[in-house]
Amino acid sequence: MHFPTFDDFYQRILFLLPFAANFRSNEFDYQTPDLWQFKHPQCGGFDQSPIAIHRRKVIPLSLPPLTFGFYDELFDDLVTVKNSGHTVEFKVPSTIYGLKPYVSGGLLQDFYEAESVHFHWGSRKSKGSEHVLNGHYYDLEMHIVHRNTKYLTFDEALNYTDGVTVLAVLFKVVRHGPAFYQPGLREIFNSLLHLSNFSSSYTVEEHLTLGSMLGNLNRGNFYTYKGSLTTPPCSPVVQWHVFAEVLPIWIQDLAKFWLLFDERRRPLLNNTRPLQSQENRLIFHRQPFLPLQPEQLQGLIWV
Repeated sequence: MHFPTFDDFYQRILFLLPFAANFRSNEFDYQTPDLWQFKHPQCGGFDQSPIAIHRRKVIPLSLPPLTFGFYDELFDDLVTVKNSGHTVEFKVPSTIYGLKPYVSGGLLQDFYEAESVHFHWGSRKSKGSEHVLNGHYYDLEMHIVHRNTKYLTFDEALNYTDGVTVLAVLFKVVRHGPAFYQPGLREIFNSLLHLSNFSSSYTVEEHLTLGSMLGNLNRGNFYTYKGSLTTPPCSPVVQWHVFAEVLPIWIQDLAKFWLLFDERRRPLLNNTRPLQSQENRLIFHRQPFLPLQPEQLQGLIWV
């Protein structure tokens, strides 16, 4: 006897089996971001990141600058960079003063201690930034992740709306032109040659500062909005700071990211989450000494 609806049920099961295998653990797959929400419900919720930011659709504010505490002090230990299978990352050590770098200021009401740094990239055929800035995707995006110091651990911070802030830096490939000075980034980019295999790690040979990850970036020009982690569990607890200035990267350095492999020995490419809806969220552009006009104050809701 033939049961069409029964056959259809089994066809659906067979189709979903390969994807279900990816969700038996805490792992996730950039090839199926729409499925993240089934294991991590917040990935299907509100205030998700990344988003598209356009200077014509933001609110300019004369915010206080961000304070970068200990950002330009040497780490007391060498940085170890790791291929996690999803990204390239390193934990931020303490500085020679025994304290970790931190940020405060802007819209932040507390101090946020640096936890880690990681990257997102594309492939030879696609761009690799997660955020879109003024209608453009860029070649690479770096995230410096910070935890609110009033919470003891990063996992605890994920339970509170003010738990995390992330600094996002975008990079654009340059193929020719004058040299640019990025000593810290140079060390990290060179380490990629040792990280092709999943779970491989490499300890850089020079003591770095977290500030050296920012090169000569204008730290006072940034966009800020309330969003989420861009990987599971997608906790909507992040105050994002996306810098308006885009840093250069040599094509030779970007290509090193394309040589990495994930846990299944697949090329680690396009580790970016698709754009999320802005919903009714406000995006602010920090511009020094630019007062907010009275008409812009109407209906302004702070988060």
